[in-house]
Amino acid sequence: MEEIFIEIMEQIAREMPELSLIDEDYGQLEMGAEDDHYPVTFPCALISDTSSDWHDLGGGAQNSDSLITVRLAIDCYDDTSFASGTYDKVRERQKMANKLYKALQCLECSDNSSPLIREKSRSYSLPGYIKVFEFTFSFTMHDESAMEL
Repeated sequence: MEEIFIEIMEQIAREMPELSLIDEDYGQLEMGAEDDHYPVTFPCALISDTSSDWHDLGGGAQNSDSLITVRLAIDCYDDTSFASGTYDKVRERQKMANKLYKALQCLECSDNSSPLIREKSRSYSLPGYIKVFEFTFSFTMHDESAMEL
């Protein structure tokens, strides 16, 4: 599975050089100020661990139905109310989220996996004026690493 994670990181880096951080998601956005953690800079993309349901094919071969989630987090310190005249910042954030989606949709991460397909998306806000765009992608994986030689 590490090749999936690495290919996603590399693809995001190629397609979105404007991001200040691309990293594994280990809960950085949910940590409080009192927690000791590596600082998150914005905008950033955070990639979660995969979740897989495995199906045995026999002889040590398996196929998976897998999911991976990628979050784009953007700090929102600009006043984006209509009266402010700077509400175009909303459009910029939406365009950045769409750029992330397009960079990953149909990405083939390895010879043993199917392309990534978006299954779910949502956006939400976190304390500290952080906007998060979350995408969950599905893919299948074929694994013969336990096959007898």
